[in-house]
Amino acid sequence: MKKILILTALVLNTLISFAQASSVEMADTMRANGKIYVVVGIIMIVLLGFIAYLFMLDRKLTKLENEHKK
Repeated sequence: MKKILILTALVLNTLISFAQASSVEMADTMRANGKIYVVVGIIMIVLLGFIAYLFMLDRKLTKLENEHKK
């Protein structure tokens, strides 16, 4: 649970720092066309998939370590 909270805090910190960055023409154009939400959505899907993969991998490794100890 502690890992999840730390990960969430780091992700939110990153998002806040990007939100404070100066305005970029491409981002303004995409925002005006409504396409920025598609880009953000795809990035979030990829990020969530990567996080889910890491958690599954951690579970498998923990299971193998426990079997190895026995």
